[in-house]
Amino acid sequence: MVTFLYWNLNRKSLEAEIGTLVQAYQVDILVLSEFAAGPVSLLERLNSGPRPEFHYASGLCERIRIFTRFSSDFLRPTFENESISIRRLRMPARLEILLVAVHLQSKLFQSEDSQAFQCVEVARIVGEQEQKAGHGRSLIVGDLNMNPFEKGLVSANGLNAVMSREIASRKTRTVQSKEYRFFFNPMWAHFGDRTGRPHGTYYYDRSEHVNYYWNVFDQVIVRPDLMDRCDGDGIRILTRVGEDSLLLDDGRPDSRNFSDHLPLLFEVEL
Repeated sequence: MVTFLYWNLNRKSLEAEIGTLVQAYQVDILVLSEFAAGPVSLLERLNSGPRPEFHYASGLCERIRIFTRFSSDFLRPTFENESISIRRLRMPARLEILLVAVHLQSKLFQSEDSQAFQCVEVARIVGEQEQKAGHGRSLIVGDLNMNPFEKGLVSANGLNAVMSREIASRKTRTVQSKEYRFFFNPMWAHFGDRTGRPHGTYYYDRSEHVNYYWNVFDQVIVRPDLMDRCDGDGIRILTRVGEDSLLLDDGRPDSRNFSDHLPLLFEVEL
C-alpha cells in the first residue's frame, strides 16, 4: 500500500503538525496546497530522524507542493499549469498511475459556471495525459473548491464523477452520441452525520438563503480501473494531530491555530 496525505494549509506552514501526521501514519506521498513555507524547511523537519527519507518532487505549479518518501525521479511532472500538477507515478515492480494534484479556483473568484467550465478543461487535460501514458489509471486529489454534487464534478463533459461504484464500473456513458469516461467519487459518503467522523472538510457559514455549512471541497476521485485499489471507505478526514484537535469545541475547523480545511488520508494498492 502507498499512503497519501493531502492538506490545504490556508497559507500557513504548520511544519510541526505535518511532520507529526507523516510520522504517525507513515505517509509515503504528501500533497500540500497553500503551503506558506519553503520546501527546504519542511524537508528538514521530515528528515529530522536518524534515517532521512523524504524528497521534494519539484514542479512549476506553486499552488501545489509534493513530497515523497520515494525517489522524486518516480514522480516526475507530465503536465502543469497554475492549478494542476499531473505526475506519472512509476516505481519498480509497482502499478503505474497518474497522480493529478489540483487546487482549483475558489468561489470567491469564480462563479459556479466558470468553475464547471474549468472542470471541462481539467477532464480534457487528464484524458490527453492518459492517452500519452497508455492507460487510464488516474487519481485526482486536492481542493476542487466544489462539492461532489456540483456541475463541474457530475457533468458528462466535466469530471463525470459519480457516487456509485456500480455505475462507475460501466467505464463510460454516452450523451448525444459522444462517449465520456467516468470517475468514481467516494467523497459523497463523507457528507452529514456519521459516527466518529466530521461532516465535511470545510465549514462556511454565510447569511444567505442557500447555505450548506459543511462542504466536501477536498476530494479523492479515481478512474474505475483504480476503484478496487483505492478503498473509498478507507479515506479518512483527519481531525487530530497527535494530542491536538483540529476542531473547535463547536466542531468547526480551528482556522486560527491550524487550517480552515481538514486533511485527507488514504491508501492505494500499487
